[in-house]
Amino acid sequence: MAVRPVLRLPAPALKAVARPVNGAAGDAGAAGLAADLVDTMRAHDHCVGLAAPQIGVGLRAFCMDVTGHPKAGSCAGLVVLFDPRVVAAGAPAVAREGCMSVPDLTGNVARPATVAVEGTTPEGTTRLVEADAIEARALLHELDHLDGLLFLDRVTSAATDLFRRRRYR
Repeated sequence: MAVRPVLRLPAPALKAVARPVNGAAGDAGAAGLAADLVDTMRAHDHCVGLAAPQIGVGLRAFCMDVTGHPKAGSCAGLVVLFDPRVVAAGAPAVAREGCMSVPDLTGNVARPATVAVEGTTPEGTTRLVEADAIEARALLHELDHLDGLLFLDRVTSAATDLFRRRRYR
C-alpha cells in the first residue's frame, strides 16, 4: 500500500503503550495497516521488523521477517500479528540490537533465546510463532514497541552496552 515515515526518538508515540486492535483483523483497515508495515519494513535494508507505533499508529500490530538473515535459526517467513502476546519464553541471552527509531545506536540486550508468540493475523486467524536466535529477538523487540519500550530501556549500562552504529558504504 504505502511506505510510511519511521518515527525516531524522541517522538512521543514511541514511548506510549499501544491500544489493542480488538477484532479489527479481517477488515480493510487491518489489511491496509499490515500492508503499510510490510512495505515500510521492506523499503529499509537490513530491517527485520517494524511495529505500528513506529509509523505513528498506536495499535498493537507488527510485522517481522528474518528470511535470509545470517543469524537466523528458525524462520517463520513473513509474520504480521495483531494483539500478540508471549506464551512461552526460554533463558535469556545477550546480543547486539539496533532499531529504525534509534538509527545511530546499537546496544547489548538480554532477551530470551527462544520464544513462542501468539496473535491474530490480518485475515483474522490465530497464529503461533515459535522462534529462536534472531527471530526470537526480533519478535520480542517488536513486542516491546507495543508497550512503549525501546531497546535502550533494556540496556544494562549506557557506558558499556551502547555503541555508535557503524555505517557501511
